Amino acid sequence: MHYCNARNLKLTVLLKTILGAVLVLSSLLAATWVHAQNTWPDKAIHFVVPYTPGGGTDVITRHLLERVGANTQWVFIIENKAGGGGNLGLDVVAKSRPDGYTFGMGQTANMAINPAAMLKMPFDPQVDLLPVALVAELPTVLVVKADSPYASMGELIKVAQTKSSAASRLTQALAGTGTVGHLAGEMLAKRAGVAFLSVPYKGATPALTDLLGGQTDCMFATPQAVMGLIMAGRLRVLASTSSKRLSSLPNVPTVAELGYPGFEAVDWKVVVAPSAIPLEVVRKFNAAVQKVLLEPAFIAQLAEEGSSPLSAEPSKVASYIKSEQATWAQIVKAAGLRFD
Repeated sequence: MHYCNARNLKLTVLLKTILGAVLVLSSLLAATWVHAQNTWPDKAIHFVVPYTPGGGTDVITRHLLERVGANTQWVFIIENKAGGGGNLGLDVVAKSRPDGYTFGMGQTANMAINPAAMLKMPFDPQVDLLPVALVAELPTVLVVKADSPYASMGELIKVAQTKSSAASRLTQALAGTGTVGHLAGEMLAKRAGVAFLSVPYKGATPALTDLLGGQTDCMFATPQAVMGLIMAGRLRVLASTSSKRLSSLPNVPTVAELGYPGFEAVDWKVVVAPSAIPLEVVRKFNAAVQKVLLEPAFIAQLAEEGSSPLSAEPSKVASYIKSEQATWAQIVKAAGLRFD
């Protein structure tokens, strides 16, 4: 009897000691977590661009982070990780530690189009990624080589209508499978009753290299990726996929103007992070981005490249993306687009 009481007493003491240690450890972890959020960031931030250098996503990301860094003194390490129609880079973000030191630039392709068109995604953008800050929206522009025989979109379509066999089809270069440029080409082909042979690349830069080299016939590209080549006289721009003409290209008609009313294909960019990232970090990053998007110099820079700033508080970013995902799912279904 006395032995059992002594043993129970020792057990009670041991349990109290363990419980006390757990409580102390929990308090220390909580304090550390709060301190980490209050001092964030105290090291460089890894930022993934899921396309090659020089493309529209890369250009706008570097413009943005340069201004954010200048305003906050945050240090960014940018990594271009192309592949999988933009999925490869965002998969890295989705599977990274949610400690506030890994972000990525999502866009219409890998956040809305791919999930609707691909049979299997490496991540679920609605579960594995958290939209942090909207950045900008931009259309695509239809371009051909400067010495191309196609002087207008109408001429391009007219020739495409004569290319009935698969082997003779006009080719459109893609910055990646499932990009807005890809969908724009598919939408135009469906509306015009023609078919293009799509040639996918791992980004705008290699796609444009082949377009300039004559290996492909046309491309729907973001203005950032091609504006310099247009101004240099190396590319001819035939149309834009915006609802109204771009201020930077006022003489270029929209696809809608050229006989396809209601035609619009606009890409958007959004900073994303692993879904379990601390909300205080989300608020800080969102505020830093929103500040840049109000700067007149940055707005002017976007306008020169055919883009318009987007801005929203953290609570509204997710609803915007969810709405866009539903819209693009309908577009993908209407286009009958499916790919691996």
